[in-house]
Amino acid sequence: MLILGIESSCDETAASVAEDYTKIRSNVVASQVKEHQLYGGVVPEIASRRHCENVLPVVQKALDDAQVTLADLDGIAVTYAPGLIGALLVGVNFAKGLALATGKPLVPVHHLAGHIAANYIAHPELKPPYLCLVASGGHSHIVEVLSYTEFRIVGRTRDDAAGECFDKTARAMGFPYPGGIHIDHAAQEGNPEAFHLPRPKVEGNPYDFSFSGLKTAVVNLLHNASQKGQTVPTADLAASVQKTISELLTTHTMQAAKDAHADFVTTTLSISPHKDASFINQCGAKLAKQFDVPWLYADFKKKGGYQRSIVLSRQYDLYRQDFCGCVFSAANRHAASH
Repeated sequence: MLILGIESSCDETAASVAEDYTKIRSNVVASQVKEHQLYGGVVPEIASRRHCENVLPVVQKALDDAQVTLADLDGIAVTYAPGLIGALLVGVNFAKGLALATGKPLVPVHHLAGHIAANYIAHPELKPPYLCLVASGGHSHIVEVLSYTEFRIVGRTRDDAAGECFDKTARAMGFPYPGGIHIDHAAQEGNPEAFHLPRPKVEGNPYDFSFSGLKTAVVNLLHNASQKGQTVPTADLAASVQKTISELLTTHTMQAAKDAHADFVTTTLSISPHKDASFINQCGAKLAKQFDVPWLYADFKKKGGYQRSIVLSRQYDLYRQDFCGCVFSAANRHAASH
């Protein structure tokens, strides 16, 4: 079986041909990161226009690299949500046109479930049910995986996601977009105990997250220091931010796992080339002892895991997505550059 997958939910136009769900025949990605760096985050209008320009050549190259034609395909999968609406429409309408013209089945793909499917890369023996922390750039969810296609949300963010908090605090500290990787690098040289940042709790669900207060606390800390002519040690603040966000994500997940009597806990965080899998697994192992729930070690970057995640996402009609960044800084960055 040959499936063509098309992705345009944020700032990357991508297409891939997968054979029998697990074998990648081709994988083509057109990135817009350098263009959006000028604005400190993804600008939806620019992203949509670039998708319009890139989708045809990207899909054609994916077919060529896989040495197949549209007639050889058994189906076409496309990301339908969530994402930037204008960007999504480009991929969806292109895929609908292909499906209509070729008579091939069209499969809509939800990308959050794709993050969850990444666990099957490092752990082929893994089978539902299990509990999973999904912490991509724009989303922070604790999900009970009931089957390969059925999910129940146990906890979620009430405001900003963890990735948004990383990027917005990074911007406040003067780091370029995307900011998460710069916080991670700076944190390696900092003291995570230097700043005691707030760990907000929300009413109604003990597993839900809130990161807007943490973001505001960092912005205010920097602003107050600037008003007093003081310098904030960037490495220490970066380490403190990283530690606080990591602990919020993991403690809520581990508590949910303990309450659900889960056999073990894992995460998809290590799929990103920009995240420190060793640090993530250290946090998981520490919390496993604290909550008495086994931690399943994961580093999806090993053995081509990042690329295999794309294939497995197609296998389960799912999609994995990079964080799309923060668009709210666009106007300020554009003004500053002029």
